[in-house]
Amino acid sequence: MADSAQLIDDVVDRNLHGPIDQVDPSEAVLFETEAHHDVFKRLRREDPVHFLPDSPFGPYWSITRFDDIVTVDSNHKVFSSQPSIVIGDPTDDFQPPMFIAMDQPKHDVQRRAAQPAVAPSQLSDLEALIRQRVCTILDDLPVGETFNWVDKVSIELTTQMLATLFDFPFEDRHKLPFWSDVTTTTEAVGAAGADMEERKRHLHECLEYFSRLWVERASQPPKFDFISLLAHNPETKDMIKNPIELLGNLMLLIVGGNDTTRNSITGGVYFLNRYPEQYEKLKADPSLIPNMVSEIIRYQTPLAHMRRIALEDFELGGKLIRKGDKVVMWYASGNRDEDVIDRADEFLIDRKRARHHVAFGFGIHRCMGNRVAEMQLRILWEEILKRFDKVEVVGEPERVQSNFVTGYTKLPVVLHPKR
Repeated sequence: MADSAQLIDDVVDRNLHGPIDQVDPSEAVLFETEAHHDVFKRLRREDPVHFLPDSPFGPYWSITRFDDIVTVDSNHKVFSSQPSIVIGDPTDDFQPPMFIAMDQPKHDVQRRAAQPAVAPSQLSDLEALIRQRVCTILDDLPVGETFNWVDKVSIELTTQMLATLFDFPFEDRHKLPFWSDVTTTTEAVGAAGADMEERKRHLHECLEYFSRLWVERASQPPKFDFISLLAHNPETKDMIKNPIELLGNLMLLIVGGNDTTRNSITGGVYFLNRYPEQYEKLKADPSLIPNMVSEIIRYQTPLAHMRRIALEDFELGGKLIRKGDKVVMWYASGNRDEDVIDRADEFLIDRKRARHHVAFGFGIHRCMGNRVAEMQLRILWEEILKRFDKVEVVGEPERVQSNFVTGYTKLPVVLHPKR
């Protein structure tokens, strides 16, 4: 244990105080220990468009300032998302294609087919269902005793929502967060010791299950769940004939509908406890909830980065990015950019322009489920304030080992009922 702690200290020290040209913000331990914020602050100050010639993920550029991230993310003609959106390349030949990791026109075709499930027109129908489920989850929680908020609330709520978006058999919904974790636990995002063969086996089980659902939905009248939409759309109905592409899009939709919201639900509780004056402000004025939701998403930044490949030479911040170079946009850094966001390191639920963040991305790859995510968080906090005086954090969180998903595995809390 002591040796492990020393290794962590060495990694943090090297990135904070070593030569700037050797700084490697992709080291997952930085995110586990929350040291990544200080490392990114250094890069924004000293070398905001930063090239690392050698890393476990190969040479890559780090884009760390808000405006530079928007420039890259908005320019899909120069910066391609193929073949992957994460910093690492696969260690084997198993890289299922998914539309977020495609360029136009194929990206637009597949995204357009799935998007109606989370379109604004669907939100009013979903809201009543989400509120009903939130109430059931909160009313079943133990009051006055310690439990893991991640398991009891964050995972359960997002799993139920995901089951709805897929019209997935409710009794098997626990499979969805499991497949989500399997998808994101990979060496390509710094998860050391990931068993890639076991991962592949679980994902093929996911494919088999959803293939059965696809065949059923294709023979039924169209509905607004992801599988039915894809199975009935003339441009995607044959995806079942390309199982590896179907699997890739399943992985994308499962993670997109689960991991990001799950970790913002946990992060919100943690941040309000770290900033108790903000919790008091919230209790005094619940109308701040929608604004707070945006601040939670900014402060949490559920996905720390997105990667692109330069299709041509491009100058950014006085540096020349060469054709073929790997470019990593660090959303976790852009959301703490002091030149764009006032008091960026503080959690302020009444922040002006709270929606001005990069957590959802920009351009053609902007998160298509952002409104559903915001709605889940809003409803959850509306119902929490009706029931509890405080959700008290009684221990430090445990975080996932990843430079991609900024997530939690454990947050011990105690609920205090309203007086």
